[in-house]
Amino acid sequence: MNVTRLITLDDAPALAELLVANRDFLAPWEPDRGEEYFTVEGQRAVIREVLQQHADGSVLPHVILGDAGAVVGRITLNGIVRGCFQSCSMGYWVSAAANGRGLATGAVGELVRLAFDELGLHRVQAETLPHNVRSQRVLARHGFVRYGLAPAYLKIAGRWQDHVMFQKLNPTAGGRV
Repeated sequence: MNVTRLITLDDAPALAELLVANRDFLAPWEPDRGEEYFTVEGQRAVIREVLQQHADGSVLPHVILGDAGAVVGRITLNGIVRGCFQSCSMGYWVSAAANGRGLATGAVGELVRLAFDELGLHRVQAETLPHNVRSQRVLARHGFVRYGLAPAYLKIAGRWQDHVMFQKLNPTAGGRV
């Protein structure tokens, strides 16, 4: 049973509600956001942008589904690059209420499968803050390997922070396990 699906404009109200309810929970892991981001119209704008990028082939934006198909988070393959690179970066979040139920683990598995089997990518990268052990465990469950530390990589929670770099190579496309 799938725990993700392609995002739609109809997801904007549910995502706005989740983001407002989980604002403090997500704040340590996210960039600072303006107030508009937390509104239905703000989420519609975000979704329109990622769906355009999806149409261009550079992003695969999904929502994560919980009980009865309710939206409980997001997972996205970002920066899909073709040519000799065949790679992308993956980011995800799950609401506080849905944490610890295996939904992030299931979503990561689905998106890695899509990246390798349907998109034919060679590599999926994911980055975490060094103290985000729960996310690192999710990645480890799917065979992601730590390969480095990027100093001051992203501006998260208002400051430039180091990130641990993980990757998974497609074993059927010449990658090493």
